[in-house]
Amino acid sequence: MGLEFAATLFAMRIEELDYALSPEQIAQRPLECRDASRMLLLDRKNGQFEDRQFAELPGLLRGDELLVCNNTRVIPARLFGKRKGINAQTPSRATRREHLQGRVEVFLTRQLESNVWEALVKPGRKLPVGEEIVFAEGEFEGEIVARGELGLRTIRFKTLKGQESAALLEKLGHVPLPPYIEREDESSDRSRYQTVFAKQPGAIAAPTAGLHFTPEILKKIRERGIETCEVTLHVGLGTFQPIHVQDLQNHVMHAESYEIPEETTGKIVAARSNGRRILAVGTTVVRALEDAALRAAQSSSGDILASGKAEASLFITPGFSFRMVDALLTNFHLPRSTLLALVCAFAGTNHVLNAYRHAVETKYRFYSYGDCMLIL
Repeated sequence: MGLEFAATLFAMRIEELDYALSPEQIAQRPLECRDASRMLLLDRKNGQFEDRQFAELPGLLRGDELLVCNNTRVIPARLFGKRKGINAQTPSRATRREHLQGRVEVFLTRQLESNVWEALVKPGRKLPVGEEIVFAEGEFEGEIVARGELGLRTIRFKTLKGQESAALLEKLGHVPLPPYIEREDESSDRSRYQTVFAKQPGAIAAPTAGLHFTPEILKKIRERGIETCEVTLHVGLGTFQPIHVQDLQNHVMHAESYEIPEETTGKIVAARSNGRRILAVGTTVVRALEDAALRAAQSSSGDILASGKAEASLFITPGFSFRMVDALLTNFHLPRSTLLALVCAFAGTNHVLNAYRHAVETKYRFYSYGDCMLIL
């Protein structure tokens, strides 16, 4: 059984992952203080839940947990440029002018090489292979070198004034806020749409469960004797790609790159052998750990977790057998999404949707800048 099919153990219809939400409950901005969020505590064994505050997290844990965070860093993945125009020799002046002045949006989705990225572009149908895009008055250019599935393009970037491309991306790019945040990105998003443990650049969306943490909360957690460690999963299309099929077994996940350091593997193996609880901070950590556990199980190494770099195309749905994760901190997710499917797999569809209905009724804030759930 391949890793991409290992999670789909029984059929589930997309409408089973639905719930009603008022648009007013979609958080458009973060709270002034990161740790001021509400937190819904859910017992995944019996489905009971209670309203708490995220700041209470250290005291709600047993004290022997291993807390695993995703240290990916969000890059300013939205770029705006103009077409250079491969058809500049066309007889039509109007057409030539459109080519030279046409505004282009490039949304970087995954780095393939140092200057080569996979990206979504708008307007995609007018941007063939060979087209060039100019950014910032010619400081930076990108050439479309290939077309892929899901409307993706491969773009090779070059700098024209001797600058590093990574520095120019950081300077010219915009924070890739999700589409349900109905405003333009602001300067404050460059810090608030990052976790306090963000280190490794490459994500196009934040691992949002980590946004609630502050250095003070982490200090309290460690003072209780709770160990922490980190993995890196660069959040990409696989995390937020919509489900367009009725039967979840027919949905194909887009691969996301991750890395599990040897030090983290050692801590997880030790925690497992001592019966300590592994608490994943976010669904991205769950995907990385469970994918690495499946890789280890399908190898002849005898290990329980595979270290190093890999790509996860694992789609976790109800019926999945979790090997690594015992507890989960997560934000609230969109209806009919792969992330909601994962949470339902972990805590039970009925338990999760009952908790979501309570969160809607009691005016929790939803999605990236919203409140969170602790599932024990």
